[in-house]
Amino acid sequence: MTGPDIFIEKFYAFDTPSLFFSNQIMKFSPYLRTLSKAERFVPKSGVYPKGFVVGGVHCGVKKNGTLLDLALLHNTHSSDAVAAAVFTQNKFKAAPVQVSAQVLKETNFINSIVVNSGNANAVTGTQGMQDARAMVNTANNVFANKNGASSLVMLTGVIGNTLPIEKIVSGIPKLADGGLGSTHEHWLACANAICTTDTFPKLVTKQFDIGGHTYTLAGLAKGAGMICPNMATLLGFFATDAPVTSSALKQILKYATDRSFNSISVDGDMSTNDTIVAIANGAAGGPTIDSVAENSAAFAKLRTEITEFAQQLAQLVVRDGEGATKFIKINVNDALLYKDAKKVALSVANSSLFKTAMFGKDANWGRILCAIGYADVGGEGVNTAGTSVSFVPTDGSQRLQLLVDGEPETVDEVRASEILKAEDLEIEINLGTGGGQLALFWTCD
Repeated sequence: MTGPDIFIEKFYAFDTPSLFFSNQIMKFSPYLRTLSKAERFVPKSGVYPKGFVVGGVHCGVKKNGTLLDLALLHNTHSSDAVAAAVFTQNKFKAAPVQVSAQVLKETNFINSIVVNSGNANAVTGTQGMQDARAMVNTANNVFANKNGASSLVMLTGVIGNTLPIEKIVSGIPKLADGGLGSTHEHWLACANAICTTDTFPKLVTKQFDIGGHTYTLAGLAKGAGMICPNMATLLGFFATDAPVTSSALKQILKYATDRSFNSISVDGDMSTNDTIVAIANGAAGGPTIDSVAENSAAFAKLRTEITEFAQQLAQLVVRDGEGATKFIKINVNDALLYKDAKKVALSVANSSLFKTAMFGKDANWGRILCAIGYADVGGEGVNTAGTSVSFVPTDGSQRLQLLVDGEPETVDEVRASEILKAEDLEIEINLGTGGGQLALFWTCD
């Protein structure tokens, strides 16, 4: 790898870069601007959890034969894996969402995940439900899932079209027979196979220690449009070899998703198919992590690691937003309640006027204040006389204060223009309530 290549991998591993990396990005900025998103954000290597094999193949759902459209993950560890999932809140839930939710009601043990891209199998009636079940049954038969262990299914693509189920059920055994593995190339193929309008596959890996044991996380996601909180048109799953109970994993996933995939927005639209799954097989050993009091330290550590990991993966979805030129972090602090801070951030993130201002490099901060003012929070949720707003550059240079304690600042338009030329930007909002609650949110222009 070249010096800039090494720097890129390290820099984009951090949500808030250190001063060193901020200074380095200025050094390499001319080089960075010449690279595609795929060159910047697709890892060239990774670390992967024990006891999982993955892969991707073209089964014929996508018309272009060079595009992968079927992905599999399977647990090969001697013990069944536990899983947890969160799904879209759209009332028109796709067949795979309904079927996977039902599977998780029937069992906590999930050894396989099947993903198809190119057809959403959404709003497809009784036939769609039968097809989703056929995918589950086929995977269970191919992988010999027994004793209550089962499979989950995810699909993404065009809504309202009947699924060419014969291509998928014939593709599953073909992929399982020699197409799966645990190398970086296998994981990258899996990530490519779930893409639709994405411009690059989204794959993140990390290792961490709990109580002297080293564990690994690997995850992938797809999504570029129809992205809004409470799950949008995105799919994602991540696997770990950490030993954790089903109940603890459910709590951790809910907490992590609220602060990652439910804290991003591209266009304000919520899809029919959104699914995020976490699966853990315990293959790395160590004491089983639970949410009971005696495991509180290990539980908190695992929750932190998974939350930070999910945030990094979710941010890649925003960076790939359809037509996006900017990656914007919204930092809302000093709210009375966490939910208030998140609602304010969402209000700003989904403001069309705010987005157009950012695209046009226009420091019209009144649009930010307007969106804060109509956010769905209680009367005391925003202290208008104590609210402050600033642009925070990501190059480590001084922030630009726009509003301080309800009083407008004299804005240096030249400085504002310089800040807004950058691809990455942070908007810091202090609601001045004294509550001290913080929410982070990520969006684009």
